[in-house]
Amino acid sequence: LAARFLKLDLPESLKTQIENRVELLQKAEHESRRVLDIAERKPFFCSGCPHNSSTALPEGSRALGGIGCHYIAVLQNHGTETFTQMGGEGVSWAGASHFTNEKHIFVNLGDGTYFHSGYLAIRQAIAAKLNMTYKILYNDAVAMTGGQHVDGHLSVAQLTRQLDAEGITKQVIVTDEPELIHAEEGIAAHVEIYHRNELDDVQRKLREISGVTALIYVQTCASEKRRRRKRNAYPDVAERVFINSEICEGCGDCSKQSNCLSIEPVETALGTKRQINQSSCNKDFSCVEGFCPSFVTVHTRDMKRPEVFKGIEAGWPEKPILPELDQKPIRILVGGVGGTGVVTAGALLGMAAHLEGKAARIMDMAGLAQKGGTVYSYIQLATEDDQISATKIPAGQCDLLIGADAVVAGSNAALSRLKADAVVIVNEDASPTSDFLESRDWYAPITDLIHRLRGRTTQGKLTSLPVTRIATQVLGDAIFANQILLGMAWQAGQIPLKRESIEKAIHLNGTATEKNLEAFRIGCHLMSDPDLAKRIIATIPTMRKPTTLAELIEDRSARLVEYWNQDYATQYRTLVEQAAKVLPEELTGTIATQLYRVMAYKDEYEVARLLTGKSFKQSIETQFGQGLRLTYHLAPPTLGTHGSIRKCAFGYWMRIPMMILSRLQWLRESFLDPFALQQERQKEHAWRDRYIAFVKTIISAPENYDLSAAEKIAQLPADVRGFGHVKMQAMDVAIQRWDELSLSLRKEHE
Repeated sequence: LAARFLKLDLPESLKTQIENRVELLQKAEHESRRVLDIAERKPFFCSGCPHNSSTALPEGSRALGGIGCHYIAVLQNHGTETFTQMGGEGVSWAGASHFTNEKHIFVNLGDGTYFHSGYLAIRQAIAAKLNMTYKILYNDAVAMTGGQHVDGHLSVAQLTRQLDAEGITKQVIVTDEPELIHAEEGIAAHVEIYHRNELDDVQRKLREISGVTALIYVQTCASEKRRRRKRNAYPDVAERVFINSEICEGCGDCSKQSNCLSIEPVETALGTKRQINQSSCNKDFSCVEGFCPSFVTVHTRDMKRPEVFKGIEAGWPEKPILPELDQKPIRILVGGVGGTGVVTAGALLGMAAHLEGKAARIMDMAGLAQKGGTVYSYIQLATEDDQISATKIPAGQCDLLIGADAVVAGSNAALSRLKADAVVIVNEDASPTSDFLESRDWYAPITDLIHRLRGRTTQGKLTSLPVTRIATQVLGDAIFANQILLGMAWQAGQIPLKRESIEKAIHLNGTATEKNLEAFRIGCHLMSDPDLAKRIIATIPTMRKPTTLAELIEDRSARLVEYWNQDYATQYRTLVEQAAKVLPEELTGTIATQLYRVMAYKDEYEVARLLTGKSFKQSIETQFGQGLRLTYHLAPPTLGTHGSIRKCAFGYWMRIPMMILSRLQWLRESFLDPFALQQERQKEHAWRDRYIAFVKTIISAPENYDLSAAEKIAQLPADVRGFGHVKMQAMDVAIQRWDELSLSLRKEHE
């Protein structure tokens, strides 16, 4: 319609208004589609998942998918194609190999599938004389559906002997614990054992070998490790990973290295950085391989216990009026993310109903929830079982939605179940989706998701709170958020079960009984006292971000004094203040933010200062306690050439050299600076100087330049993040983009 109007002979001012309205509508439509896309949560390999490593491919290689949780590799567009039934892994290659130039293919195969019938596929591949490598993941569990024991279990040694008897050309073992494999007796002859860090080189060698080869990847399922640790059935490493957010630049390399969603975005005064969710961390430690010095290992098993919040009344609040079960059941939907206790919530209500002699039907829709995907628990409660006509809650028949995750609660699957007068209790805190692994600037549009929920409910029927943050602040662990939500739902009078029955069900469950009961009680108080949540949130430390240009200049100038000296900070202040006099406010704000970024590049002096500073020490003590030993994960340039350096672990003794180095920042960029000749430092200096020259040029005669193009150039440093080769690659891309934009920067004068 707007396009038709613009063809008319209209005043230019009216045409401009129409174009502006169209642009706003396009942005709104784009954001709306983004909300809908995010609400359909995609699965991913869970934190520390061996599938993430075992399905990785060397450049130029392709793989065939099997069945099991490594099927997710097909969804990630990383070179794995198709899937098949159990026992059919790689069978299609027997026919397809004659019609392609592909010389070799990898095939994913889980240990449970191998024991079931997958070894038959290997047998036929050998008989067909194919060139392929079976990557057998030995992860010690049926990982996708709950970590059950594998039937027909073979040891690693037995597996190698069986493959050898089948006539395999060559087989290797790749593992995160080579010493344990070396100690195992009975491994077939000529089997080579490698650490998982050598996976890429091993795969490159295997694809050059004719015939059928096997790579046995030995690593216990990460989710199963965490479950066993809770039951004291698996060794719990007395270490935790922590990210120094002052050093972190939010480049996302740690997420790419680990494929781990326990690495979460966190807002700071300097923008979005990264933090470790200690509640969900599987202690795989692959994230430290991200090329960044912000990671430290804290030698402790436990988190610091939070101080007891004294604002919650003792005992229980006044009991609500519970709903009556007449001739129709009450239907409850709990939606959240796998591994956070969604299924447990349904099981507790089912047991409580059983204790009261009531009928209960529960259906858990887990799917790929074991890998961080969506999980729903459909709960139906009635006086008699024949009153429940279907296992799954029908569309438009849900009385209560407990949204343990805002993204899941806002999905079409959840919204389609709601009655017009349904009650919704939702957690405003959402865990990242798999999109965060690919997009480092991903964020959850919580406000839009809550509005979407509110649009499907009657006024006053929706309650939303940041329950994850509340659980962490009061109980020290985000895992108790679902119990808090359950308590809120019960106190709201939406669950037709006695509180005593739910308490007994929690006791019968036998896991962290006291903490779960306390979480349920806190949820009851949160619903009965609307101001309690505000009082708890007020006790959570927050980082205040500058809100005005003046505050931004003061904040960044003070930081540059600490970074180097007063003269350096004055140079920054002068440039930004000059820009403020002649440039639009938005462009000036961009320059103020990005000029600081290019000036405060994190060299060896700055990293040493931030790793030994008081603020970092306080952040460690706040989360873990005092007097703890740290291990630093660094990549000194003396250990290799640019692009080939690997990070190494350094003990707490490294703190002393770093403290000395941090006091030598006056050497920066002088002829005595031992780091100034590095290629990385020289490129950072040139990048900063080019940006400063650009700002001076725009300030000198803004009327001669297209300020929209100038805004795009001014924003480019936001894309140049990270350290070492990660930052250099990003800088090369930004420089190329700068050169392209420069063609349209200067206005053409007649």
